[in-house]
Amino acid sequence: MTASSDIGVDPITLEVLRNALPAVANEMSLDLQRSSYNMMIYEVGDFSCAILAPDGSLIAQNMGGVSHFVADLGVIIRDGVERFGPDGFAPGDVILTNHQRVAGQHLNNIVVYTPIFHARRLIAFAAIRAHWVDVGGMSTGFGASGLAFDPWGEGLQLDQLKAWEAGVPDEKVLKLIADNIRFPDSSLGDLRSQVAACRLAERRLAELYERYGAAVVEDAITAIFHQTEQRCRRAVAAIPDGVYEAESHLDGDPSEPEPIRVKVKVTISGGEMEIDLSGCSSQRRTGVNGRTLAGALVAYKALTAPLDAVNEGSFAAARVVIPEGNVMMASFPAPMAGWSQILPTVVDTVFRALADGIPDRVAAGHFGILGIPLVFFGSDNGRRFVSQSIEGGGWGGRPFGDGESASVSICQGDVRNSPIENMELKVPLLVEERALVPDSGGAGLHRGGLGVSVRLRSLAEGRWNLRQSRRRSLPAWGLEGGSDGGGSDNLIRRPGEDEFTSVDAAHVQAPAHTVVIQTSAGGGGWGSPLERDPERVLEDVREGYVSARAAEEEYGVVLTDGGTQVDAAATAALRSSRRRV
Repeated sequence: MTASSDIGVDPITLEVLRNALPAVANEMSLDLQRSSYNMMIYEVGDFSCAILAPDGSLIAQNMGGVSHFVADLGVIIRDGVERFGPDGFAPGDVILTNHQRVAGQHLNNIVVYTPIFHARRLIAFAAIRAHWVDVGGMSTGFGASGLAFDPWGEGLQLDQLKAWEAGVPDEKVLKLIADNIRFPDSSLGDLRSQVAACRLAERRLAELYERYGAAVVEDAITAIFHQTEQRCRRAVAAIPDGVYEAESHLDGDPSEPEPIRVKVKVTISGGEMEIDLSGCSSQRRTGVNGRTLAGALVAYKALTAPLDAVNEGSFAAARVVIPEGNVMMASFPAPMAGWSQILPTVVDTVFRALADGIPDRVAAGHFGILGIPLVFFGSDNGRRFVSQSIEGGGWGGRPFGDGESASVSICQGDVRNSPIENMELKVPLLVEERALVPDSGGAGLHRGGLGVSVRLRSLAEGRWNLRQSRRRSLPAWGLEGGSDGGGSDNLIRRPGEDEFTSVDAAHVQAPAHTVVIQTSAGGGGWGSPLERDPERVLEDVREGYVSARAAEEEYGVVLTDGGTQVDAAATAALRSSRRRV
């Protein structure tokens, strides 16, 4: 590790700056949430704020920011520098990008970045990627996954577009955006909130430069990168050298029912980790495609330094291989509205590959997508409305404990669901139930987390987006003898219908008083269910996490007195007979 004296920064100043730089990103986050217009930002937290160096190196990210948003923001900054040239930025410029050529995500994820200057020298960029409620196209909310076969059907594309030059907004650009989206007040309000938060970062970073001097701040950043890299390299070196492989898949969609293959080869050698995704399926006709290294990098970060602040040094010992035309590196103009469906499965499959090398650190599979999108939109008495939320699912059981229930993906940072009160206040929608799904967590010594069931009733005619990556053909897998987690589904029942129908469609037009139930998958179990303490199984039954039937069938625990007590003798006999099989 480089000593602070070797770079001219005393240890105290180094620690102050180590914390001050992420504090700038954290303040950006608070500013954005307090001024934004759409629920996906101020309630759900579907955004990330970052400070990046002029070469695109990540200096700092806000705490709790969406993990996969920041893992590739440097690509966008480097593309912008190539587009405009290193001298092509001026104080007050604001650049917008969501173009899939470089952004590689659904078009709702708008990147806003601004150059930061000190003494007339470009010293950094402030950047925010945030989810806008609408970007036009065939659908609103989370894009036109399953509908569009090219990005033009998915929405408005902004390719390194300067919306402000030298502090002056280009009203023609803003009008062009407003004229092509369904909720211009919301989206342009969010744009201005992003700009304001970036301006705040400009001021705060300038204050650090004024207080400590450019040389000290930049030497400290270099030292922080180096120290982070060394910690990550030591973590990689603790994994036995070798080649580790695993394969999984996701369900296809109605237009391409063939499962999507996720094949991972991880090579550990001398403190470096290579994650090769060349074996994944080729890009698809519909929007499950992406163009990002984020899934692999999130897995790498979780395995090396999960509690450290993220910066460029976090990824220095990682190499990701994804060939052009792969579903994870789709070539333009591939649709990408559902890009996020595959990322958590990439993370899970990397973990699964390394389970043999580090079995004490790898969890079982989790529910498989970033979060179940709840999208209902339409027009009520001439007023357009849209409701968006992200519901979690079950995480896999771990070597040291049960999986988390009702949690969003590891790729999503601290994203939350939308409060019911806010949804019902703003949209003609009634949330009849939001509950954990009993028996959805895979059985194990450490049980998988439970999925979530949300039951909604529309109070006006509208359209539902009922697309999700469903865990049917491949549930969240168990490890070390644990059972697989439960599956997921979308159910709909229109007025006058007696039964619910399972659907998998991006646009479902339905009248008022239609009832929709969306259920997310549970996580896989870790370790043999027969080794779980019977009293813990009884506690799960009392809490409603596990049924009395599953307690006996899955865990070998016999309950008496109406399911309130463990029959110790019968349990021991049943477990003994099953171990002999």
